[in-house]
Amino acid sequence: MLNEKGFDLWADHYDKTVQISEDNNQYPFAGYKQILAYIYNEVMQPHQSTILDIGFGTGVLAAKLYEHNHEIIGLDFSKQMISIAQSKMPDAQLIEWDISKGLPGEVHSKVFDSIISTYALHHLREEEKVSVINDILPLLKENGKIFIGDVAFPTRRQLEACRLENIDVWDEDEFYFVVEELSDRLKGICTCKFHPVSHCGGVIVLEK
Repeated sequence: MLNEKGFDLWADHYDKTVQISEDNNQYPFAGYKQILAYIYNEVMQPHQSTILDIGFGTGVLAAKLYEHNHEIIGLDFSKQMISIAQSKMPDAQLIEWDISKGLPGEVHSKVFDSIISTYALHHLREEEKVSVINDILPLLKENGKIFIGDVAFPTRRQLEACRLENIDVWDEDEFYFVVEELSDRLKGICTCKFHPVSHCGGVIVLEK
C-alpha cells in the first residue's frame, strides 16, 4: 500500500494513471468518471451546501463542486496532492490528515449536507471502514448523505471473480468494498444502498 510519501510521488501523474485505466475499462478505475458524475449530480442538489471530502486527492470532484459555491472541507494525507488541490480551490479548508486515525478536531464542530469519499477508503481494513463511518455519521445534517465512490462489488464472489481476472495487477494491500458484507455490519446504524457503475466500481450511499 502506498504511504503518504508514495502518494506525494504519484500526485503529478495520478490523474493520467486513472484516465488510462478508465479509458480501457480496466480494474481498478473502470467507470471512474461515471462514479464521480453520479456523486456530483447528487451532491449538487442542495445549493451552496457544506461538504466534507475524505481523501480528495488532486481535487478532481471537489473542485467542480467548489466552482458552484459549495463549501469544501477536505482531508488528505498527501502534502503534494493537497498542494495541487489547493491551487484549484484557494478558499477551501484542506487539512493534512490520515483518516485511519479518526477525525481531526477541526471537523468535530461542523455538520455537513454531504460527506463524500472517492477511491480512498479502500486503503482501510473492513473494521477501520466501519469505524470511519460511525465517526462521520453524526456529522450529517438532517437528510444528509454519505457517498462513497470506489472499487466495490455487490458480493464477495464477484470480487473474487474480478481478482482472478486481474491477478497480475491485483493489489493485495487494498481492501475493496463488498456491499453485502458492509450492509450487514451497518444494520441498525444506517441504510446502505449500492449503485453499480462498472464491473469493479460503483457508489455506496449511506443515510442515518
